[in-house]
Amino acid sequence: MSDTTPLETVIPRILDHFAAKNAAREQALSASRAIIRMSANSIRAVHRGEFDQAARMLDDAKRVRDDAVAALEGHADVYYAGFLHDAQKEYAEARTTLALLTGGAIPSPEELGVEYPAYLNGIAEAVGEMRRMILDRLRAGHFEGCEEILDAMDHIYSVLVTIDFPDAMTGGLRRTTDQTRGILEKTRGDLTMAIVQRQAIRSLPS
Repeated sequence: MSDTTPLETVIPRILDHFAAKNAAREQALSASRAIIRMSANSIRAVHRGEFDQAARMLDDAKRVRDDAVAALEGHADVYYAGFLHDAQKEYAEARTTLALLTGGAIPSPEELGVEYPAYLNGIAEAVGEMRRMILDRLRAGHFEGCEEILDAMDHIYSVLVTIDFPDAMTGGLRRTTDQTRGILEKTRGDLTMAIVQRQAIRSLPS
């Protein structure tokens, strides 16, 4: 008599496993799209000065993220497939943007509930949103707070540039950090020029 496990009992278990994994994957994909959308809308609300609305959107995004993570329990291969990383990165970017442009501190990855690579890339990309805020203020002739925002951008870059690990571990952070440097230097130049021009105008005789 053969000791081989009958396929009639094995295959149904495998099919059930695949069905559960596929259902979790579909839920995570839908959640990732929703998180990215809500994070982008939150950033737009921040730039409009609608900070309470931005915070509410991000609270909703967090609930969606928590449900997705719970659905993926036991399916680590799906969790680390990449799409949830992108959603967490966008969420971290939006939370960081909201915090810094309302005078708060950068939240930790534990506070946000995101993986380290997503966190690092998210705070790096928030630098671009801070540049946008500075330029919007300069166009409106408002210089207040611009240097503080630039300092926050510089602080993020100065930390990221010290992280030297393979891209496979950091989610391609080296390239993002290089982009952050370019954004920082352009913004520093734009702000410096605007300040010099304002001082020159003020020094003109009445």
